[in-house]
Amino acid sequence: MSSELHKILKKEELTKDDLVSLISAGNEENEIIFNHAGRVRELHLGKKVHLRGLIEFSNICSKNCFYCGIRCANKNVPRYEATEKEIVGAAKHAQDNGFGSVALQSGERSDKKFIKKIDRVLQRIKQQSGGKMGITLSAGEQTEDVYRMWFESGAHRYLLRIEMSDPGLYKKFHPGDNLHDFNKRTECLSMLRKTGYQTGSGMLIGLPFQTPEHLARDLLFLKENDIDMAGMGPYIEHPETPLYKYREVLLSKKERFYLGIKMVAALRILMKDINIAATTAMQTLHPEGQQKALIAGANIVMPNITPAKYRENYFLYEGKSGVHFNLEEVKSVTEERIRSAGFEPGYNEWGDSLRFEKRKNRQRC
Repeated sequence: MSSELHKILKKEELTKDDLVSLISAGNEENEIIFNHAGRVRELHLGKKVHLRGLIEFSNICSKNCFYCGIRCANKNVPRYEATEKEIVGAAKHAQDNGFGSVALQSGERSDKKFIKKIDRVLQRIKQQSGGKMGITLSAGEQTEDVYRMWFESGAHRYLLRIEMSDPGLYKKFHPGDNLHDFNKRTECLSMLRKTGYQTGSGMLIGLPFQTPEHLARDLLFLKENDIDMAGMGPYIEHPETPLYKYREVLLSKKERFYLGIKMVAALRILMKDINIAATTAMQTLHPEGQQKALIAGANIVMPNITPAKYRENYFLYEGKSGVHFNLEEVKSVTEERIRSAGFEPGYNEWGDSLRFEKRKNRQRC
């Protein structure tokens, strides 16, 4: 181990330069960083991996982000919206199989029909489960009143990925209109925290024009916003997006994968008590992607329990992993991955963020 890396890993607080050094470390130093981050996770959070049954209930989106396969301008993706009965049924399947939480994810919309439908679904899941099912929402930018209504109806975690914390990069990868406003997105993170949610965000890793300095700043953004949970994944290109034209200048998929794992490890070292997901994008780029992310500090896995007839059309990027598993296979494959990496699946538990719990306890004092 280089003396510089040794000094960084012994620090209690990391600077931007420290994070750049971790992100830029060579292959021979990766395992040292991953193993250190794994020890940090085990010391603070143990070896349990929390489960979120992922229900991607609609791919209809009002946004036109230049990297995303379900952007509204893509006319070649079949659009779908699961019924309330289908969503609630998937949540029942999750509960029956020991998943203590579900994550409801969709394209971003703010029309009244969409808002009211989510509200009814939240209430039905809570009623059906006797209040036992934990619920994460990921449904984009909304008003504070909408966030509060959904919170009161049963959602208690909310993931709103910023994707990139540099306003200049944000402008490169989004249309320059009011629907794609960096400041509005950061304001929504503040509203979520104010409302009472466990608040999550995350980044795309390995984008064109992105540097280690950008990625280090992304990690510090998460810390400065005191997030409770993170979902980060390597960027995987999609042919029906404007960003696809830059595919020749990207890092290789292998390089993007290991860069993603390093970001997980660096975030775990930086924020020792948050929830970090081993994302599907990791698994898409490597046959042991989620296992490697867990070893490097992640502690959340989100098995996809979307109804099978919709699953292939939540097509954010090429080659998405796991879309062909049936619901029985989803559980067995998930458990096998977790146990093969040396961890224990946390069945019938909400798996709330320890950071959130600490903050809540401090506020009571």
